[in-house]
Amino acid sequence: MNEPHFTDTDAIDGVIVTSGVRYEDGRGWLMEFFRHDEMDASVHPAMGYLSVTKPGLSRGPHEHREQSDVFCFAGPGTFCIGLWDNREGSATFDARMRLTAGSDAPLIITVPPGVVHGYRCISKEAGLVVNVPNRLYRGEGKRDPIDEIRHEDDPANPFRLDFEAMTAECTR
Repeated sequence: MNEPHFTDTDAIDGVIVTSGVRYEDGRGWLMEFFRHDEMDASVHPAMGYLSVTKPGLSRGPHEHREQSDVFCFAGPGTFCIGLWDNREGSATFDARMRLTAGSDAPLIITVPPGVVHGYRCISKEAGLVVNVPNRLYRGEGKRDPIDEIRHEDDPANPFRLDFEAMTAECTR
């Protein structure tokens, strides 16, 4: 099987990356990661969840057929994130992005359907991620099929990213 050729890029069509702004005081800090007046209505959250990823471990790569994810990487922890445009007909089809986000570089990343995404915790501490997707997991009452294509379960998937090399690149 031929290895796919992904073009590295700073932007994938429809992926929105914004810096998180922390407002700090003597109690700690606060950061807005969702405001309906600053976000397209098509990606307004339908639910929200937290996940913790242990150091050196990864989630993904996977993609959604209809769901957009809005991730908040604000810490604790630091992540190396990979995104691949898998949407035929997209202006950035076959493009790949790499980002570092978390404690020292808080980011909010909106990932549209068809953009494959995965991340690895590269800090010595576990990392916290908030996600507020625009679709309910498994739909109302959790009765629908899961809207997810899990490439991480397929060892021959073209979205394998050498997380060791990626981690070295993200920590440069």
